[in-house]
Amino acid sequence: MTILAVFAAAVTLVAAAAVTGVFFAFSVSVMPGLNAVGPGEAVRAMQSINAKILNPAFLGAFVGAPIAAALTGALLLLLDHRAAGLAFLAAAVVYVLGAFLPTAAVNVPMNDALAAVGSPEDTHRAARAWADYAPRWTRWNTLRAAFAGAALLLAALGMYLWGSATS
Repeated sequence: MTILAVFAAAVTLVAAAAVTGVFFAFSVSVMPGLNAVGPGEAVRAMQSINAKILNPAFLGAFVGAPIAAALTGALLLLLDHRAAGLAFLAAAVVYVLGAFLPTAAVNVPMNDALAAVGSPEDTHRAARAWADYAPRWTRWNTLRAAFAGAALLLAALGMYLWGSATS
């Protein structure tokens, strides 16, 4: 059971770090970069990004982080490492509430609406769509980055507590 806990903890840390990094990169570079080009180009590029992000690597990390955190927490509780287990369970809760649910409730529906704009050849329509989309999407994405980062820190705390208890 200890080996499984070590593996699940490692998956938690790697997956949460990957998702935090993706969300962070979008807020500090991708969206500002898209805002610097014409709205038609920005809409077209974001539509393409939204289609390509649905891949096994991202989805595995995005879905795997809270599952691995919850599994690690449960295993550590069974192994009588209460503080570490609770830190991992807290990481799972923080991630689900602040990264997973906003994605499902806000960012994905916004992405779907942007996809429905279709080909952004109509400059006025593209400008309106991008103006409605980019600021709100970026705010929610930054929130997701912060919560995913907080979950990562809680998982790191869990690792520290676990290591401190076993040394």
